[in-house]
Amino acid sequence: MMIRQVIVMVIFSCLSMVAFSASTCKGNFVNPITDVCWSCLFPLTIGHMEVFGGSVPDTKEHPSSPICLCAPEGGGVVRPGISMGFWEPMAITDVTRTPFCMVNLGGLQLPFGSAYAMGATETANSDHNNSFYYVHWYKYPLLYWLNLIADGVCVESGDLDIAYLTELDPTWNDDEWGFLQNPEAVLFGNLIAQAACAADSLATIAGLPIDALFWCAGAQGGMYPLSGHVQEHVGGVQASLLLTERMAYKMHRDLLIRDSVGADFPALCNLKRYPIIPKSRYRYQMVNPIPTTGSHGCHPFGATTTTWEAGHEFPFKGEDFGYLVWRRRDCCAF
Repeated sequence: MMIRQVIVMVIFSCLSMVAFSASTCKGNFVNPITDVCWSCLFPLTIGHMEVFGGSVPDTKEHPSSPICLCAPEGGGVVRPGISMGFWEPMAITDVTRTPFCMVNLGGLQLPFGSAYAMGATETANSDHNNSFYYVHWYKYPLLYWLNLIADGVCVESGDLDIAYLTELDPTWNDDEWGFLQNPEAVLFGNLIAQAACAADSLATIAGLPIDALFWCAGAQGGMYPLSGHVQEHVGGVQASLLLTERMAYKMHRDLLIRDSVGADFPALCNLKRYPIIPKSRYRYQMVNPIPTTGSHGCHPFGATTTTWEAGHEFPFKGEDFGYLVWRRRDCCAF
């Protein structure tokens, strides 16, 4: 009889944990039409000439000539083309306190979270808050799905795909394990390196972040450590955006994504892998809990959130976040 009661109690406890996890997982499906800031696609350039302008500062690394010569990836006949550039939605991120909560998939809760600790915000003292979130990175080739760019060579192709779950990465919740993967972090944990981040933050106010200060995330804080721990938690929007920017850096650091950095023909013809993120070539847009659309819906990496974050974090349904990541794409269109 005692054994049966223990078994019932264990089952009830497990079911309660699953139910609690599901109740804390909130989110909405991203509507590819109404939830996307389509003005963030611009400016559109041909060579160094701007054809359609945009409201967000654009990187200045454009090809000097509108004509390019490229061979298809994998080899083939060299053909002339038009060097064009635009901003492409290429990924979305979940930033959540609940393990395996797929915020951008309508708040879908995968049944693996009971073995993981919940993310939280902790107050160490009256002036210092820490927080921890999990992040999921989805491949999101929206322009390819909608066929908005006629030349398929110039857009990320494929299907919606979950490319990275930080719950499966032991370095995400343990800074010491993360140090083994990113030992260069020790170089930037000092006052001089952190003071330089003030210049990066000011640069985003005037335009774009400073790529040379790759360890800085502008107004959000520092890129290192590349983990889910936020040492200076100001608010949910600031912390979740910092982790989205860290995740983009981590994807570059692990050589998992490619970019068309630079105006040379090889970069125009084929994307390359770079271990250091070119921050100025990325911008972000919130899609959960409240999509930011309109002419000022997206912002450069590192830009302050104080101008738009009001009302975008609220109790219960508004404490987990989703972001659409835009990347500058330069290519040789045949």
